[in-house]
Amino acid sequence: MESPPLSDASQIKRVLEAALLSSAEPLPVVDLRKMFEEDVGADVIRRMLEELRAEWADKGAQLVNVASGWRFQVRPEYQRFLDRLNPQKPPKYSRAVLETLAIIAYRQPVTRGDIEEIRGVTVSSGILKALEARGWVDEVGHREVPGRPVLYSTTRMFLDDLNLRSLDELPPLKDLASLVEAEQRAVVGPEQFEGSEVGAAEALPNEDKSGEIQANPA
Repeated sequence: MESPPLSDASQIKRVLEAALLSSAEPLPVVDLRKMFEEDVGADVIRRMLEELRAEWADKGAQLVNVASGWRFQVRPEYQRFLDRLNPQKPPKYSRAVLETLAIIAYRQPVTRGDIEEIRGVTVSSGILKALEARGWVDEVGHREVPGRPVLYSTTRMFLDDLNLRSLDELPPLKDLASLVEAEQRAVVGPEQFEGSEVGAAEALPNEDKSGEIQANPA
């Protein structure tokens, strides 16, 4: 099948819509452009995507732009209805996991020693491995000091799952746990974190008025 002519904007939009609806992963503009034999400019693709986003504004799904590209997803207010089709209970994140994730997200890149200094307790290797297995944290290098400890940062998947385009869009620290819990409700997976279950309000390190993450009191 030939690509639609550049003059037919509505057809270009329908091709984009079909690609995004059929894709399990977000699609960046550079990949969307590959579908057309003619050179459809990135600015044209973005304009069509914005028009698509507006067309879906009053539907149960929405078109969003995240770190890895564009994707369709269910609007949060309808997720509770879909949960009834798959009533499995999502995994709960322990206090230690959420604290570690928060420190990495807001102080990255950090070493295990940095995390332990902020939290005031030893960080289990299982916590970091669990975050890596979830796809939210990855090793990004080594700090050039004696021992060359591993540096950890959050991943593009972390941003995608929280519906963020960049780290600049990270919410205030106190709101991170609620975002993570919202992601849990939307994505049900196997239990993979250890530790006691805690609520979002108490799950993160303390934050002083300057916005610095503080170690939790004993």
